[in-house]
Amino acid sequence: MENDVFQTSLRKKEVFTMKHFDSFGVMIDCSRNAVPSVDGLKRFFDTISKMGYNCAMLYTEDTYEVKGEPRFGYKRGRYSVEELKEIDRYAASVGIELIPCIQTLAHLNAIFRWGEYRKIQDIDDILLMEDERTEILLENMFATLSEAISSRKIHIGMDEAHNVGRGKYLDRHGLCDRYEILLRHLNRVCEIARKYGYEPMMWSDMFFRLGNKGEYYLDEPIKFSKEITEKVPADCTMVYWDYYSNNATRYDAMIESHKNLSDKVWFAGGSWVWGGFAPHSRYSNVRNALAIPACIRHGVRNVFLTMWGDNGGECPYASALAGLMYAAALAEEMNEAEMKAKFKEITGEEYDAFLELDLPNYIFGENTTVGTANYSKNRLYDDPFLAMLSANTREEVDGSIYADYAARLHTSAKESNTEYSYLYESMACLCDVLTVKFNLGNRTRALYAAGDKEGLRMLAENDYTKTLALLEKFYEAYRKQWYNFNKTYGFEIQDARLGGLERRLKNCKEQLIAYADGEITVIEELKEEIIPIKDGNYPMWHLTVSANIT
Repeated sequence: MENDVFQTSLRKKEVFTMKHFDSFGVMIDCSRNAVPSVDGLKRFFDTISKMGYNCAMLYTEDTYEVKGEPRFGYKRGRYSVEELKEIDRYAASVGIELIPCIQTLAHLNAIFRWGEYRKIQDIDDILLMEDERTEILLENMFATLSEAISSRKIHIGMDEAHNVGRGKYLDRHGLCDRYEILLRHLNRVCEIARKYGYEPMMWSDMFFRLGNKGEYYLDEPIKFSKEITEKVPADCTMVYWDYYSNNATRYDAMIESHKNLSDKVWFAGGSWVWGGFAPHSRYSNVRNALAIPACIRHGVRNVFLTMWGDNGGECPYASALAGLMYAAALAEEMNEAEMKAKFKEITGEEYDAFLELDLPNYIFGENTTVGTANYSKNRLYDDPFLAMLSANTREEVDGSIYADYAARLHTSAKESNTEYSYLYESMACLCDVLTVKFNLGNRTRALYAAGDKEGLRMLAENDYTKTLALLEKFYEAYRKQWYNFNKTYGFEIQDARLGGLERRLKNCKEQLIAYADGEITVIEELKEEIIPIKDGNYPMWHLTVSANIT
């Protein structure tokens, strides 16, 4: 297939248009501690523009300056107006339209730590609708963004407001039809957006959830009543997001349902970098291989791929490049050889080697389906005394596979002469830690149950000590990686988590030696029986590290 469009259109600084899509872009999460640096974004835009991407959204809940709101994004690494202008200019220079992507209803939990915003907190992370202070905040958002970014498209969020109208709003107004209040708020937000010349788009899920007992996904198309569709602003685009569905029928049904809601529909897929340290590009590829052809079949002309940063923004967005290349190849109907050659030409990296950044989560062998389980993260943070998660691992899995993964990733880091060597190195160092740490909890418990005090002493002096040394190397590699792509803000969370793990391992080591020496007669955590957890893979740090309140 001819690929000259990748060279000619970008050299001329023209907006790239794919055969099947008008907009084909990415959405980068800038709200979960990791805020990409301006320089990091420029390098990333250089790369994805050559793949054929022509739009980008920075998902900023509160990580952008809002004039008149000094506490909005305070201490969070927010982008200044001048930084947004610089990013906008640079994106345009490589053929990418920068589109603001904000929240105007829910997902604003970070601002509610400040007293002035708690006054307009309805419930959970949801703004209090129909309040004068909320109106002022919304007005200030649009006014600032209008000055900072040139695109007249804007994503206004409004997703996952599950308890909308059930907090302060309920206290003030009593029981109300939640569809009605959602639509009133949407119309008010769109009115403000219109004032600044914007064409708004929003996540669509609340329309489905409110009429479907909280469920979003459907396997059969539905029609919305005229009472709803007539109140949806005609200029507001519905964004269908789906990162999980594993059959073409569901994509077909959901796209048809969205078209019944609005004649303006965008699709948002996923390029998985969220929940842990390692990406899930293989999982993303399988899902996007269903989603993107469905968009083509149904004539959905605008698509972007989300790169969320749930639970800490630990995985850098650059780790998604293999998945992004695959999605672009689907959109342009490239064959595998063309795709891999193009990836090498653009990044300087071998596609198959880059895909191995996924490996830390493949504890059952790399040819098995992992899905979205973040095994490397939850086994790293699993407490060796509490062992809530490692006790769930199948008996035949002991973490020995990590030695092979570490060796391969270290080799890729040495052979790489690009900026992406940091990615290989940090994942290699993570695998080094897990060669020892993965089964440390189970081994500790087994020796304790056997009453083998000398075995526990040796484990403490050897394996706990080795884990601490390898953890320090991972920390240094990970720290270097973070600062290569992100602002400094947010790394204090990684310091607290990894530093807390180090201190906990030291304490456990000291406890084991004290027990072996007879200074203490029992270790309560090791004495308590383990009850296997069968209700999730627990990617969240606070659910992994302890059963206590964090």
